[in-house]
Amino acid sequence: MRLGGRWRRLFAGILDIIIVGVISSPFTYETFTTVWDTDKDVFVRVPIQHTFLAALIGFLYYWLLTAFWNGQTLGKKLFGLRVVDVGGGKVGVGQAAVRELVAWLLYATCCLGWINLAFILFNKRKQAIHDIAARTLVVDV
Repeated sequence: MRLGGRWRRLFAGILDIIIVGVISSPFTYETFTTVWDTDKDVFVRVPIQHTFLAALIGFLYYWLLTAFWNGQTLGKKLFGLRVVDVGGGKVGVGQAAVRELVAWLLYATCCLGWINLAFILFNKRKQAIHDIAARTLVVDV
């Protein structure tokens, strides 16, 4: 197995982020609700951001495509990459879920998403933290 290149992983990731953004954009709208402000004795409008559904769409995109589409998202397919088990076998459904759950938790935590990605630069197997946690590699097709 030949490990996937860092630059191709970067560009595949950027493409996937764009795709997820386009798919989830209708679900990232902002609405307002009216609540009673007891300090001022008036009703005030409070903005509510609808991002949970968008995050769920992103998680499902990465998880389901990785688990059921030969270890590839659309970006990975276009750039000739795929996710495999550390032994070179197909990634399991649970393994893909762990990979994406760890990635999403790190991205949602201040700055840990960058540290996660930086691991690719210094790890001899080019694994990010989420790859290490799920025991996966990104390889050339």
